[in-house]
Amino acid sequence: MMNKQSLRDIKREATANALADAAFALALEKGMDGFVVEDVVQLAGYSRRTFANHYSCKEEAIASAALIFKGADEIGNWINSLNEDMSPLDILHQLMKLHLTGEHIGKLRQLVSFSRQHPTLEPYILSGLRRLQIMAQETLDEFSHERYPDGYTHLLAGAVYGAMLPILDGSLSVLLPGQSIAETPEAVTFDQYLDTMFGYLRNGF
Repeated sequence: MMNKQSLRDIKREATANALADAAFALALEKGMDGFVVEDVVQLAGYSRRTFANHYSCKEEAIASAALIFKGADEIGNWINSLNEDMSPLDILHQLMKLHLTGEHIGKLRQLVSFSRQHPTLEPYILSGLRRLQIMAQETLDEFSHERYPDGYTHLLAGAVYGAMLPILDGSLSVLLPGQSIAETPEAVTFDQYLDTMFGYLRNGF
């Protein structure tokens, strides 16, 4: 089960999130080259030293903003109420629906777009996506109770998060939660994409 955070951890996380959100907002407004770390700390209302306690550079802060999930409490409550007999595939399917909201995927898409002009962002994007994958895998491990072969949850989480990349880089036309079908009439919905992907995983390709 998920452990409750201490007040100190909650405050630290809130500070990191505020700095990351400020960096992301400035990147959208001014472009990657249009601001410096000093602008980030002024907008967020913190010191340069506080920024350095959380991030090594503005690129890391920007990437973190796109990878921050605002509904962690909802997911934590859902995980704590899980039936232990639920399969890893069903757990991951529901986890993806809860985790990847329209706002979250939209930010990730914007981050990938930034990285095309600024390759210095790429290592932070990859690191962040890897963290999300590891968190999902650890959740699966907690509820699988060694009922599956070694490596099963690694492969499953890797396959699912790998299938997200074509959505993020625009290779596949997928309608995000909150988008109107009129914007991209040929697109499938995100839920349809997830259901198809998990259908392949259940039934084989």
